[in-house]
Amino acid sequence: MAEPVLRIENLAKNFGGLRVTDDVTLDVMPGELHAIIGPNGAGKTTLINQISGLLAPDAGRIVFAGEDVTGMAVDRRAQRGLARSFQITSILPRFSVLENVALAVQARSGTSFRFFGNAAEDGALNAPALAALGQVGLAERAGALAGELSHGEKRALELAIALAMEPKLLLLDEPMAGTGHDEAKRLVAVLRSLKGRFPMVLVEHDMTAVFALADRISVLIYGRILASGAPAQVRADRQVVTAYLGEEMA
Repeated sequence: MAEPVLRIENLAKNFGGLRVTDDVTLDVMPGELHAIIGPNGAGKTTLINQISGLLAPDAGRIVFAGEDVTGMAVDRRAQRGLARSFQITSILPRFSVLENVALAVQARSGTSFRFFGNAAEDGALNAPALAALGQVGLAERAGALAGELSHGEKRALELAIALAMEPKLLLLDEPMAGTGHDEAKRLVAVLRSLKGRFPMVLVEHDMTAVFALADRISVLIYGRILASGAPAQVRADRQVVTAYLGEEMA
């Protein structure tokens, strides 16, 4: 049996007297899209921040690609293939779409930002950047300023930036946030096209997207995993329906 790409063991995080992550244990298998859902304040982003290295846990262990990364810095995790998109877009609006992705290609290579603002002229960066844009449907927008994109296009660009890091695992923090119906549908289609190529952890409030994409779902309530399993199993769990999904999802 394959080993998990990511294994989280008994993770805990406190902010003062408030326990935000409470003895969380879960794993992500190769090629799996593992969704983490729960109400606002459940601790989802805090959990993602610990996985990515932005926050240090107070207890527990994070193992990524067979290596204990619990105490490892964000940049070292990224170099090992842990790529993350944020709840709020983090693009460079005055740079072109292509330059935004080319910067990620350059960061992956470990070279300096010698071309800063002129990425499109460097073929070694340009080609993989265009390939990443093609994967998210933005190749035709490569020359546009990133700040001129629609909100949904900006989320797709952020995903292309993550793909340019050649990830072994994608952490996606509410990629549908702020998108309209049509943009959300396009993002779901992009993520579906990437399924199986990259294991993914998806934090998302859009339950239509979650149940359309997830291989497995973990439900986080007050920092603890209430249930974890296949979408049909989670949808049928009465505790989950009562605590979060509501009777309309039963």
